[in-house]
Amino acid sequence: MQYKSQAVAMPYFIAAIGLFVGQIIFGLILGLQYVVGDFLFPEIPFNVARMVHTNLLIVWLLFGFMGAAYYLIPEETETELFSPKLALLLFWVFLVAGAATILGYLLVPYSTLASMTGNDILATMGREFLEQPLLTKIGIVIVALAFLFNITMTVLKGRKTVISIVLLLGLWGLAIFFLFSFYNPVNLVRDKFYWWWVVHLWVEGVWELIMAAMLAFVLIKVTGVDREVIEKWLYVIITLALVTGIIGTGHHYFWIGTPEYWQWWGSIFSALEPIPFFAMTVFAFNMVNRRRREHPNKAAVLWALGTGVMAFLGAGVWGFLHTLAPVNYFTHGSQITAAHGHMAFYGAYVMVVITMISYAMPILRGRAANSEKAQVMEMWAFWLMTIAMVFITLFLTAAGILQVWLQRVSDTPMSFMATQDQLMLFYWMREWAGVMFFVGLLVYLASFFVKGEAKAVATRG
Repeated sequence: MQYKSQAVAMPYFIAAIGLFVGQIIFGLILGLQYVVGDFLFPEIPFNVARMVHTNLLIVWLLFGFMGAAYYLIPEETETELFSPKLALLLFWVFLVAGAATILGYLLVPYSTLASMTGNDILATMGREFLEQPLLTKIGIVIVALAFLFNITMTVLKGRKTVISIVLLLGLWGLAIFFLFSFYNPVNLVRDKFYWWWVVHLWVEGVWELIMAAMLAFVLIKVTGVDREVIEKWLYVIITLALVTGIIGTGHHYFWIGTPEYWQWWGSIFSALEPIPFFAMTVFAFNMVNRRRREHPNKAAVLWALGTGVMAFLGAGVWGFLHTLAPVNYFTHGSQITAAHGHMAFYGAYVMVVITMISYAMPILRGRAANSEKAQVMEMWAFWLMTIAMVFITLFLTAAGILQVWLQRVSDTPMSFMATQDQLMLFYWMREWAGVMFFVGLLVYLASFFVKGEAKAVATRG
């Protein structure tokens, strides 16, 4: 660890991993509720379990992004963090607010929670992924602004690099687009139009900048490739991501009452969205192949390569499968969408945060890399979770294809619930794949407690 203030990243990483475990537990609960409808009812209704599952995903990824920023910014700027104390204060504020919100979902009826937290003053609740109470949303904005102040001041006083600037741009974009979560117009078309300015422009816009910056940072550290080479790749990737991602928002505007031209704009530009993810895959493998050192942290290298591949498959290939308007007309809102969402989030964002944690945590704990035994266990976790996610995606894709045929294409279409009964086999298989994923996550957690010394970094010509 080059700078003392990098230590503030550790609690963020620990909290991220803990919340990740919670997210997967609620994912397993949801999977069971698909096949055993009254499982944990009325204690945890399906809509509440789904809120907790998706909100935990968002919150733990944000913890991961913040921890990654606190770790890499001091190294990139070659200066200590502007205020480590502020970073630690924000950690506890964000953690307590997040925990209180989740407990609110679980213990208080949603309508009561809305009235208790000022939703009658400014209605912002009841929107998918943005279910957070008004007070929580305000708290997120305060935390985000204070976090950005801390990071921005650090960048301004130190060395300026492409990685730090791209990361900063992505983080500021994340905060700015979240402000649209406060805008909840009565008109449903306008509501959905601007709702996507948060959801889409996060995951297919500014989050891609954060992802690219984190991946570039780790690849510089583990490969020893010249910074100039990696920065050139970074320019290309973020340009492609922004050009395709911003206009590609139109693939959400096909059927919500917006003008017809969005079917063309949305189809064309979202069809181009796999290109930056493919470039990211080529980038990762190219940098590793050109490496000038054999870094002892082989697990971090594996996670980095996996990020490129799985992001391309989940966000790129599975996104393209149903993004063209004539295809989306039949597949919209089916289990094909769920298949894309699971693999895309895992490949693009879950894996890049774990990549950063895999690289940084050993250093934060006073070693260059974990022991061989710990890394073998971590790589087993990688394969268990990744293969499980591939099966989850395949089972949901099969369920989605059958759903589309039975419910929307067949000459004698079935009702929604009758169709769901025909998908039970795939839902059971998805649940068992989810159990396999959870086992992989437990193996990953166990790898942190395996002791031993790592080898020193060996440089090659």
